[in-house]
Amino acid sequence: MRIEPFALERWFGEHEHDAEIMLAESGIRSLEASRFDTDPGELGYVIPTDGDPELRAAIGERYGRSEEEVLCTCGTQEANFLAFLALCSEPDAEADPSAFRAGDSNGGNTVSGRRHGREPHAVVVVPTYQALSAVPDAFGSVTEVPLGEPDWSLPVEAVADAVRPETRAIVLANPNNPTGRYHPEERVRALYDLAADNDAYLFCDEVYRLLAEDPLDPVAGLGPHGLSTASLTKAHGLAGLRFGWLVGDRELIDLARRWKDYTTISPPLVGQYVARQVLTDPDREAEIIAENRRLAGENRERVRAFLDEHGLEWYDPVGVNGFVSVPEGFADAREFCRQVVESESVVLAPGDCFGYPDRFRIGFGLEPAALTEGLERLERFLSDRAASTA
Repeated sequence: MRIEPFALERWFGEHEHDAEIMLAESGIRSLEASRFDTDPGELGYVIPTDGDPELRAAIGERYGRSEEEVLCTCGTQEANFLAFLALCSEPDAEADPSAFRAGDSNGGNTVSGRRHGREPHAVVVVPTYQALSAVPDAFGSVTEVPLGEPDWSLPVEAVADAVRPETRAIVLANPNNPTGRYHPEERVRALYDLAADNDAYLFCDEVYRLLAEDPLDPVAGLGPHGLSTASLTKAHGLAGLRFGWLVGDRELIDLARRWKDYTTISPPLVGQYVARQVLTDPDREAEIIAENRRLAGENRERVRAFLDEHGLEWYDPVGVNGFVSVPEGFADAREFCRQVVESESVVLAPGDCFGYPDRFRIGFGLEPAALTEGLERLERFLSDRAASTA
């Protein structure tokens, strides 16, 4: 098994903790714990370990799914990881436990979910969060299909051309990270039909979905070939809960559940306790989402005005991330971002972390005062740079 270094996390690990302003944050500003009851009583395991049945049923209702088709996880990262493990596992593992194994008898690097004698394959739409490509590539093989520039449109025909007999999943993040592109319903449904026609899954990371003013139906609600992951981290502003979920076909969720016994055992107790207060109280959740949509919208306008002033380009994003062209005079985004953090103690995310060295990711979900300070420092950096090169 092989796994690529997580470029974005290594960049953050190098700069995030010492810098004063995080202008590459990919989530909305965090809510205060005082808004919730955070005392669940005894600090034991969550029982059952895949999440409280009533909470799983409440999550399942959002997708037209049963509680048995929902798995609660430690954030979306674990949900995505378990989904790929399940996708690359033998479907009949319950009947034949010996088939449920990582690797093969020849020392290969795949999980044993083979089709037509070949390792499992995924088609991944890029740019995207690196884990959505690196993890399936570690267990099998990946074909990356780039979005169409400059509007980051979803190339359904190119995805279709990349599908193979051994393809287990078409992988999409919608809204996209890092571009903020929200792909329209007709193209998402076209990908679902493509997956269904090839006995595969459309696997969609939907952590930013509820920040859209008019969210699409989740992919797991489109039919048996839809698979969705999400969490309370991005749209709800509850990153510290580390609470997420995976929703999909019962057979696949059962496989993911078996893998989870080897990862975190159960979701966080406090995370689930607070999650229940959000996800089973429609009025409370609606209030939180409305606040966060308003904050994201107002901050997006401020960043848009800043970029227009400096002649920098992006595609108007949904969510809290934008993918911005690098200013002139820099070799690439990494050089630009490194100079910004060293000069102004402001962290941006270089686009090579997503495979695009001519762009950088900016996050605008933070508190308005922090965003203002970050943009002012970036303004000073660009002005000083222009003066020094004049």
